[in-house]
Amino acid sequence: MARLSSLFFGLLAALFVSAAPAPSALESRDLLGEIIDALGIGLVTQINATITLDTLVTNILSITFEAQNPLIFELTIDRVTSTAGINGTVYASFDHTFAAPVVVPPLGTANSGTVPNVTLTQGAIASLAIIPLGYLDLLNIDVHVRALTIDGQLGIPLLISDLHQKNVSTTYTLDLS
Repeated sequence: MARLSSLFFGLLAALFVSAAPAPSALESRDLLGEIIDALGIGLVTQINATITLDTLVTNILSITFEAQNPLIFELTIDRVTSTAGINGTVYASFDHTFAAPVVVPPLGTANSGTVPNVTLTQGAIASLAIIPLGYLDLLNIDVHVRALTIDGQLGIPLLISDLHQKNVSTTYTLDLS
């Protein structure tokens, strides 16, 4: 029943943002992010970070993430800007536009593919301490999506801004090749 109410409120929020008159588009988009946060839906279920030897010098790594769609219609992710960390401290940030947008089916999940150039804001050595925790908090996420797409085409463009998500399961892979 809770899942059904989350879907209902998510659908209602999407319809509100796309159809209801509002003082400004930015206020509506911020409202959608607040609704998603309040419902505790969360758009990311898993983060996988790859650390290379270069990471120790450049403080840059790559990630993939699993995006979930709690709605009964397709979402297509075009761009994500995010900061992630622990206890309010930012350890990683990125701004990525997908060459091939990520199509997330209704009530389903999709893998982002590789997101390169994720900056370790505290440096690689200082960031090693968070690896054993096995999770990251998504401190601020802005997602450019298109709702109601058909196989990733068309859709209603939305910016869902200022999302937050705690305790996202995170794995780290050391690639020494």
